[in-house]
Order: sequence, then structure tokens, then C-alpha cells
Amino acid sequence: MTERLSASPESAGGTPVLVAEHLVKSFGAVRALIDGQFELTQGEIHALVGENGAGKSTLVKVIAGVHRPDGGHLLLDGEIADFASAAESQRAGIAVIFQEPLLFPDLSVAENIFIERQPVLRGRRIDWRRMQSQAAALFERLGVRIDPRRPARGLSIADQQLVEIAKAISRQARVIVMDEPTAALTPSEVERLFRVIDTLRLEGASVIFITHRLDEVFAFCDRVTVMRDGRYVLTSVAAEITTEAMIRAMVGRDTEALFAKTATAAGEVVLEVEHLTREGVFTDVSLSVRRGEIVALAGLVGAGRSEVARAIFGIDRRDAGSVRVNGKALRSGSPAAAMDAGIALVPEDRRQQGLVLDLSIERNVALASLKRVTHLQLILPGNERRFARAWTTRLQVKAQSLSSAASTLSGGNQQKVVLAKWLARSPAVLIVDEPTRGIDVGTKAEVHRLLSDLAASGVAVLMISSELPEVIGMADRVIVLFEGRVAGRFDRAEADEDAIMHAATGLAGLEVA
Repeated sequence: MTERLSASPESAGGTPVLVAEHLVKSFGAVRALIDGQFELTQGEIHALVGENGAGKSTLVKVIAGVHRPDGGHLLLDGEIADFASAAESQRAGIAVIFQEPLLFPDLSVAENIFIERQPVLRGRRIDWRRMQSQAAALFERLGVRIDPRRPARGLSIADQQLVEIAKAISRQARVIVMDEPTAALTPSEVERLFRVIDTLRLEGASVIFITHRLDEVFAFCDRVTVMRDGRYVLTSVAAEITTEAMIRAMVGRDTEALFAKTATAAGEVVLEVEHLTREGVFTDVSLSVRRGEIVALAGLVGAGRSEVARAIFGIDRRDAGSVRVNGKALRSGSPAAAMDAGIALVPEDRRQQGLVLDLSIERNVALASLKRVTHLQLILPGNERRFARAWTTRLQVKAQSLSSAASTLSGGNQQKVVLAKWLARSPAVLIVDEPTRGIDVGTKAEVHRLLSDLAASGVAVLMISSELPEVIGMADRVIVLFEGRVAGRFDRAEADEDAIMHAATGLAGLEVA
């Protein structure tokens, strides 16, 4: 994590640029926003936090002009602002950058920035040279290098967000709303993003920053506002509130149960990996997981953790080494063999790899267990619904209907559906890759409790996580990778942040085969 950005002098008692006063918004019988309050001053980076369903997204959509409030009002520069559309909000100098940027993939970067506002020559012909020059100037102003002529397709999420930021400042936006912008970024990309945000702040722009990563609130933000159940709870200077107090405000309870790890006596070895190698990716990785045990695979982004999981599950073929489940060897490159042996894999990217978003919740839950809901190779809807209901009820999935598309769920509930899909198979080994990435703190506690309960019931759990508190709080043993090799092994009593990071950065040396 980078050093904390210097606070905006205007953020402490400065003149508000944007104020939300007692906003109310309902959708039918659902009261999404009961008392939305927020204040943003010039040059401020202001975090907006809360669990899924706290009302953050609805508040942002009112600010963006997507929704009109049923009560209360917005003030922009002290004047009431009643936006009838997103276009009106944009013309007022407000820009919203979502977690997944909305670019046209086959247009160039410059075209995406100036869409519908291209500079023109005589005869209304687009002035391509001036458009590319202006786009390059925007990136130079932000201190980043992106070729304005390249197509948007193939850009990383981080670069796509920078294109959206360039678009916002090209519209002279004074208020920039960022909705979970760092969820899919590496640590170095996060640092670059915040250097860009600091540049915007120093130029006088104000930023509303929505995040589930509380460490970013303390590292980068001037103030933080907490919402819960559609209501404003508190606003504090970031440096003057503790993590525990912030979580308590978000979830309405103390944080002692955040890592609900039950002590369990480990049984016999269930998963045994020996000298696993995939050329150019990872080398000579050996590990074991016992019945009732949670083993964490830790390391920095790019260390090869997810790739090891994919090879164990058979998605990627291994070049050397072996994988055994309950003493029986698995053939390489066969997910079907891994599933038959009792391995389940909850992938890192739940939206792209864990779910079929356009399918219903019930269909997603049943996808890995079709034999249990079919007759004569036909899926029986009644069987499918009963099968899915049992697991979605057990995991407390919040949804309007099991027939709703998985895309309609919050991130935390999508993760629960992926877990339900695999737990329905009663796995002997559960591999979970970043199980709580992008979900709120309350749902994190639920997932942690579930993993602990599964281990207590005899499941062998291999957990990949980039969050050191999660690794230390949940793991019985920790295996650290550095550049595709095992760099450290720690029992629960030995594992602390310094020891893990020492190994993850290669300072502890590598194991000798």
C-alpha cells in the first residue's frame, strides 16, 4: 500500500460542492433509500462505504440523474439540483465511473473519450489529428501512457478506467464518482489509480469513492461516510476513526466474529500435490490439505496461486508432478476427473468463470449437478427449483426469485450462488480463490463462517487470498508462493503479516527441492 495521500485543505470545513439532504427513494414496496445524506467539498476524496443493500448505489444513481428522488434534495454549489436525466447530471459537471467501464471495444481510445463530441473540420468531418492530440494531452495531464489510437478492446480494466477518467475531465467534470474502481486491480494498478486521483484532487476536482476495501479508506481518503439499511449513519475524518468503529457502524455489531474460525482437529490427508510444475508458470509446488483443515495459499499477484489451483482442478494441464485425492491419482487436464474425485473449485472471477449471468439462479446452482435434476436427459424445472432452494436457503441468498437472472444479484449473493453450486456436490476438497473479493464486510463474515463450518464438517479447504487478515484469521496453515515457487510454510501460530510478506516478496529465499 502506498503512503497516505495528503489531505485536501478544503475537506476540513470547506465550502460544500455537492450535498445530499435526506434523500428518499422507493421502488414499489422496496425502500432503497430512507435517509440519504452526503457532503462533498472541493478537492476532497470522500469514501462512501456500507454493506450491499446499504443504499450506496441508489444514492449514486440519484446524483448521476439515473433516478429522481421521492423526497429530499441535492444541492450543487448551494443551489437545488433536480436532474431529470443522466445527461443533465453530466452537463452539471458530474461523472460516474463504474467498476466495469462501459467502453466501445472496437472504437479507438480517443473515439471513446470524445464520443458524440468529436472535434470536426469543415463539412462536419471528424478532425482525427486534433482528437488524438487532445486525448494524448489528457493522458499527459493524468501522468499515464496510453496510445489514443489503439482500440479499446484488449485494454486492462485499469487502463479502461483511466480512459473513463480522461473522458470525465474532457467534459470538465468537477465531481467524479468511482464505484468499486479497485476491485479487479493489482496493487501496482491501485497505486497508479490513486496517483491519478490525487492529480485530479490537486486540480480542484472532488471524488466520491465507493469501496469495500477499508484499508484504501485510511490510505487514500480524506473523509468517510457510512450508510446502513438505506440510512445515513455517520461521517468522520478518515484518520479519526478506527477499523473496528467503521465496521460496527456498517454492520450494526462488533467485529469479533469477522473471522469465525472454529478450532478443528485435522484428520487424514485428502488432497496431496507433489512437485506440480507448469513450465513458465510455476515450478515444483508441493502441498497437502487434511480433512477438517483450511490451508491458505498466499502470495502477491502473479505468484502463480490461481494457476496452481487451475492445474489441480484440471483446467490447465501440468507438465510434471502429481495430484492425489484420498490416495488416488488424478489424470492431468481433466476437470471431470477432479469433480468425480470430489474436488470443487470456486474461481477468482465469479462473473466470468463461476456463473452464467443470463441464466436463472436456480439453473446456476444446478449446473454442476445436472444428473440430480434431470430425467431422460430433460431438466425438470420442479426438481431444479427444489434442489436450488435447499442450498440458497442454507446460504441465505437474497433474491427476489430463484428464476431471476444471476446478473441481478449483488456481488456477495453471486458468490453465495457459486458456493451453493459446488457445495451441492458434497465435495471432499473445496478450493476457493479470493472467496471474499468485492463483497461487503458483513457478507465476508458469513463466508468465513461457512468455510469454518465446512472444515468442521470434514471438508478439506484450500483457500487462495490476497487479504493478509483473512489468511491469518482463517488458515490452519499458510503456504506462500513467490514467482511460482514455494517460498514459505507457516503453521497458524507462526503466521503473521511480516513473516508472510517476507516470504511473498522473496526475501525469505525459496525452498530447495
